[in-house]
Amino acid sequence: MKLHIIKQRSLWWGLSATAIAVGAIAIAISWTTIGAPLRPSLDFVGGTRLQLERDCSQPSNCSEPIQANAVREILAQQGLENSSIQVVGNAKQALSIRTSTLDVEQRTNLENALTARFGEFDPQKKQIDTVGPTIGRELFASGILALLVALGGIIVYLSFRFQFDYALFAIVALFHDVLITVGLFSILGLVQGVEVDSLFIVALLTIIGFSVNDTVVIYDRIRETTKREQGRSIDEIVDDAVNQTLGRSINTTLTTVLTLTAIFLFGGDTLKYFALALIVGFISGAYSSIFVASTMLAWWRERSEPEGAIAPEVATEVDSSSSSPDS
Repeated sequence: MKLHIIKQRSLWWGLSATAIAVGAIAIAISWTTIGAPLRPSLDFVGGTRLQLERDCSQPSNCSEPIQANAVREILAQQGLENSSIQVVGNAKQALSIRTSTLDVEQRTNLENALTARFGEFDPQKKQIDTVGPTIGRELFASGILALLVALGGIIVYLSFRFQFDYALFAIVALFHDVLITVGLFSILGLVQGVEVDSLFIVALLTIIGFSVNDTVVIYDRIRETTKREQGRSIDEIVDDAVNQTLGRSINTTLTTVLTLTAIFLFGGDTLKYFALALIVGFISGAYSSIFVASTMLAWWRERSEPEGAIAPEVATEVDSSSSSPDS
């Protein structure tokens, strides 16, 4: 079966625009409600996080689930009204509370008040993390700097390797993948309280690299065919290039996503959302390489060059390893 992606390019662009718009709405709502496009974790804003779980070996200690409103009342009594509260676990017997940075006395008073209201907590399952506000800001600044440096390096590389329009639409696809991932996590932050930490920055950097790699494979095939078959329609060239590399794109993405799905399901809470970000980004990257970057390039070339006069490429020679026929 041969895909004719050019004929339905309005559909592909519409799907992408809708997904990005939904994410943008979530980001706007998040900004107005919590003051940030995503729900930042302790890594970025600093503070103290207490994770407590009831000791259900105590008689009647776990007879009722913990109520978030009751926790909020206790925090208000301690002068911690702006804290973030999550009641977690299937039976709602555990708490995750993020507050401003607490000293030992404040933390002890809070734990005692919670114990008095909800019963004994299991000391073996208690976890306390504290990050100073300065370290949090430095981590955030370092993460943003890493993203900007990576984007700048990719833009420079693509501009030298391909002609400008190739690089431009590869970068559009790259931003498409980042926006889809950020939008989804903004939604999760609003409805599930999912926070983004330094691992999320690592996930975005990985997504950027994967997205560009997939796009470069298709672009190499387009450039190779354009040089060999001058005068042929750019739409036909792009359709052929996508179909010739489709198997490679699907196999690479599928095997990677299967591995990440296993990490998401069985890798524990620390890696769960890191794996989810990569799954979303990799699938989006495969999609955008085929349906966004390629179709936009064909659309642009149709309008910028007379029919039957597709210019031969003048950039560097094709990398033989990346343009070899697919198995």
